[in-house]
Amino acid sequence: MGRKKSGRFAANKFKDTTQRIRAYLDEIDTSGLSDQAVTWSYESALMKTSVAFESLMLECLIVALNNDSKPFSEHTSIAFPKHMTEKVCEHLVTGGGYFDFAGRDGLLKTVKKFTGGDGHYLYDAVKNRAYFHALALLIALRNYAAHESPQSKQTLRKAIVAHRLGIVGNPTAHQLKGANAPTAAGAWLKRKKRFAFILDALDALADEIHQGAPY
Repeated sequence: MGRKKSGRFAANKFKDTTQRIRAYLDEIDTSGLSDQAVTWSYESALMKTSVAFESLMLECLIVALNNDSKPFSEHTSIAFPKHMTEKVCEHLVTGGGYFDFAGRDGLLKTVKKFTGGDGHYLYDAVKNRAYFHALALLIALRNYAAHESPQSKQTLRKAIVAHRLGIVGNPTAHQLKGANAPTAAGAWLKRKKRFAFILDALDALADEIHQGAPY
């Protein structure tokens, strides 16, 4: 029998992964690789970070639904049993596919659907403005690295400008004027300890989850 899912265990597992990612980046920074190779290596680390964060969110949502199905029942107007297996909970969260969300706002909506919103430790942690820019940058950078589409480039541009100006939300057209998105996600991340900023914030979010989770 596998380990029962736990918010605290998920948070610890996530921080174990970010520690390995930090060690990997230290190796890259001292490797003597070409500028292009470093850029791609940073994008590899970005993908690993994104996957680890998605896993953290999915496991915590499964735990939340397994612990209390009432918020989801109220959201769907369907009376779900109080006790469901983790497999059933995972199917309800993912819809039988893979776990995905549209940006930070989409993640908040998903978390609210399964937790009821304000007052639940997971929703409060994700909503915390202290992590706003790290989450927006993580998601925007990951999408740009994966797709390199005009839409993902524009979203990243907004996230970078908002971070630079300390804005919680989308910058105005005037604030965006003259600001360009980087040529590659890794090119932006590998400078000025930007990746460390994101990892530090995500680790703090995981700590908040660990502190608030009932088990």
